[in-house]
Amino acid sequence: MRTMLVIGIGSGDPEHLTMQAVRALNRADVFFVMDKREETSDLVRLRREICERHIQGRPYRFVEVDDPERERIPAGAPGYLASVEAWHAARAAAWEAAIHDEVPEDGTGALLAWGDPSLYDSTISVLERIRKRGRVDFTVEVIPGISSVQALTARHGITLNRVGGAVQITTGRRLLEGWPAGVDDVVVMLDGAAAFTRVTEPGLDIYWGAYLGTPDEVLVAGPLPQVADEIVRARAEARARKGWVMDVYLLRRRIREERE
Repeated sequence: MRTMLVIGIGSGDPEHLTMQAVRALNRADVFFVMDKREETSDLVRLRREICERHIQGRPYRFVEVDDPERERIPAGAPGYLASVEAWHAARAAAWEAAIHDEVPEDGTGALLAWGDPSLYDSTISVLERIRKRGRVDFTVEVIPGISSVQALTARHGITLNRVGGAVQITTGRRLLEGWPAGVDDVVVMLDGAAAFTRVTEPGLDIYWGAYLGTPDEVLVAGPLPQVADEIVRARAEARARKGWVMDVYLLRRRIREERE
């Protein structure tokens, strides 16, 4: 039976791969690359560099699969969930055909997931959709990776949680719905609208990073009211330069002792 590996490859630094991930890379016969868009060509390049660096003495192939176009409906707007469902269905059809055609019956294919496959990534769910269709038989193995959240806190030299405190991971859209009750530390991902500029919760610090683990990495930290405009400018400059931006941030409420 075929095996499909979902390998977390970190957020850009080839040295972020775990030993388990390196061993998995050296098992794969075929690597599928989905993001062929021009603005993310350097993500494809980084995937290739990771394989060239860590795979030793065995043949392997890269296969490019056309990634279906996605209808860009803002999160939370009418039709958003239906558009995501349609996109996942189209992806499943494309991946199913590629796995059938490119992975031998006893072979191993691999998908290299940016960051960690369990965190705001659809790879696992799309593969499960294909398996349920029953047209191609394969098993799935998931190898965890260093997430952008881990990379963010490491680069800023901070811990993700504080003693006895909770951490919530959410999206920019959810953040706009209000500050989570009972939480002092909030990690925000998928925030294309700079939701942090509309947060009114007092006493917040922000730890922001973009392109973490890559040569283009940008970091900003400080009291939210003081550095919000700086982050907005940095994001705009980065997007203008590269055509895309991937960023993440932690909002942290200062406790009373820290304020005084």
